[in-house]
Amino acid sequence: MLGWELPPHNSGGLGVACYHLSKALAQQGASIDFVLPYDAHHPGTEYMTIHAATSLNPIHKFGIMGAYDSKSVAEQDLDKVDMRDLQTMRGVQKRYVTFVERMIKSKKIDVPDAIHAHDWLTMEAGMRAKQLTDAPLIVHVHATEFDRAGSFGSGNPIVHEIEYQGLMMADRIIAVSGITKNIIIHRYGIPADKIEVVHNAIDPSSMGTYDYDGRTYRYLESLRREGYTVVSTVTRFTAQKGLTQLVKGMARACERYDKLVLLLAGDGEQRDELIALTAELGISDKVFFTGFVRGKQWRDAYSVADVFVMSSVSEPFGLTALEAAHYGSALIISKQSGVGEVLKSIMRYDFWDTDKLADQLVGIATSPALSHQLRDDVKREYARLSWHDVARKCMHLYDRMKIGATA
Repeated sequence: MLGWELPPHNSGGLGVACYHLSKALAQQGASIDFVLPYDAHHPGTEYMTIHAATSLNPIHKFGIMGAYDSKSVAEQDLDKVDMRDLQTMRGVQKRYVTFVERMIKSKKIDVPDAIHAHDWLTMEAGMRAKQLTDAPLIVHVHATEFDRAGSFGSGNPIVHEIEYQGLMMADRIIAVSGITKNIIIHRYGIPADKIEVVHNAIDPSSMGTYDYDGRTYRYLESLRREGYTVVSTVTRFTAQKGLTQLVKGMARACERYDKLVLLLAGDGEQRDELIALTAELGISDKVFFTGFVRGKQWRDAYSVADVFVMSSVSEPFGLTALEAAHYGSALIISKQSGVGEVLKSIMRYDFWDTDKLADQLVGIATSPALSHQLRDDVKREYARLSWHDVARKCMHLYDRMKIGATA
């Protein structure tokens, strides 16, 4: 298993998905060697062997943020990269590939039955491992460079090239949604029958029992007592997430219904732009910025919300929507988000349609019956999703690949 992050040293959904998938695979009998680009302790991962490709601390920005910040990656082919340069993403990737190569050649691990590589960051290592072992390569696509670029650019050419090579060389491809599968087919020219859609899931037991602390967002709670509806999102502040459209939709909604406030939990390159936009639209008193949140603050950011909005321009899946459902929010999801393929008791809109978003926000805020129905129904839906089902599909895929390799 080739990955780039695991909790608690993750900055997004990729690490969460890898953690729960690996755990469910181990429970079904898989023996897993998991390679990471940094060295750290990961509680609750005793079910697999973790290998650190470098001695980097996980706070090193390339070990954590690289999965989501591909635009800054230098456009260098791997053979021209100095693997001693761990200040650059390509340097870390070169070291990662070399580590995997040495691990296989030195026979520190058994020859794998399958190589499972997650996203572009590990595809080069996956291809090299396939060359050395002739084991089948499964490329798991959680997001493409087209997703990261959104509708605002073409993305990084070197990342596109890595994705194309990895997808071509893969024996099978797992896409986290039908949306992602269509991107792989139409943007990279990959045959549809090479790609399997396996949606992500959620493990409610891993969320633990948690008593919401109303003191964390005390002012928002005071507004709720006055009849305000709290709208929230928990995300990175990047163009991909459609946050400028969310703020504009919020402003339109507030023109029609005053008792709405928005909690933006997270951080990123768009923070200052979004703060300026709220002032320009006259709703700076209605929008609250938390900064990056973890642990208690993260859980409370979900718990305080009446409505959770996923406004993404392009979201391959969207685990945060399932987390929001767990904490009892009604959901509004952009039609460009893959999680809408597994949840039906939600409201949907095109990310650019700020009028439609405003209609939906006002509709939920002014109808307690609708709000309660959406919350109750989506909670029942999300509870049916299971990482064990995801793992069974992957195990079946491994078995088919193993049989095919020996036929």
